[in-house]
Amino acid sequence: MAVTIHQVAAAAGVSPGTVSRALTRPEKVAAPTRDRVLSAVRALGYVPNRAASALRAGRTRTIGLVVPDIANPYFAALTKGVADRARDHDLTVFVVDADEDPSMESERTRAVIAQADGIVLCSPRAPAEEVVVPTSVPVVVVNNELAGATCLASDAEGGIELALDHLHALGHRRIGYAGGPGRSWSDRHRRQALADARSRWPEMELIELGGFSPDVDGGIAAGGLVLASGATAVIAFNDAMAAGLMRRARELGIEVPNALSVVGFDDTPLARVVEPALTSVRTRPRELGRAAADALVALLSGVVDGPDPVPVPAELTVRASTAPEPSLLSRYPRS
Repeated sequence: MAVTIHQVAAAAGVSPGTVSRALTRPEKVAAPTRDRVLSAVRALGYVPNRAASALRAGRTRTIGLVVPDIANPYFAALTKGVADRARDHDLTVFVVDADEDPSMESERTRAVIAQADGIVLCSPRAPAEEVVVPTSVPVVVVNNELAGATCLASDAEGGIELALDHLHALGHRRIGYAGGPGRSWSDRHRRQALADARSRWPEMELIELGGFSPDVDGGIAAGGLVLASGATAVIAFNDAMAAGLMRRARELGIEVPNALSVVGFDDTPLARVVEPALTSVRTRPRELGRAAADALVALLSGVVDGPDPVPVPAELTVRASTAPEPSLLSRYPRS
């Protein structure tokens, strides 16, 4: 495994930023400190990141991150990932919260352009033709596909397939999907995956509901419709919606998972603390944030021209919110 800048910093007794400065701007570091860093570099065999070291002088060394809602656990985790890698590259992150408002998103993206060397634009909510894609600074777009920008994404289609495979194996044949905002790229791709699944499993009825706001209130709003649909299982747009949906089911006297199985998306910490613990598709937002920051540093450096990014793979974490279809469960009751 490659030696990291954090290991060099620990060995030299300095911060990662000091290591970066000692290697790229040695005149800014006191001679004794610089000597300790260089000794640690030689001892550990550290090889500096070419992309980071190629950043041209005179920049602000600040990158902008625009997210729809920083309170959403998915975007909070993605922000942590961007911050992780920015710190490794001795960059500062300027985070902008668009509050799920497309007009505010465009306005604030324009404001960031003047203050940052590059921008990570995450899950833009504006229609594609209205999304601001700056030409004056490099741009990486997460969970969308926009001309003129490097684009990275979670595997939305693969996540739906994992959830459906799991529910199908449990005997469910009438499955609901409680969708998120209609402006969401991820929601559109998940609905496409549902359409594809109909040809794969013609015996399975897939009921699309929503969209709803991507929070607990949205899940509560979806709950009544899901139960009225007769679905024995439901996939929610994200974990927060799944939590709201389970709360509404409980209020209506519907037991999860014995009467209704629930699957969330993103596998945020919320999935482990709700009751029952939530089966959820892990979409790795922190890993996606790290990849986005690395891609932006590569664009800023001008030294990397790699292949098109591939989707960050999804996984399914099975917990207590899913069970066999109710008629099967009655034959094989839980102990």
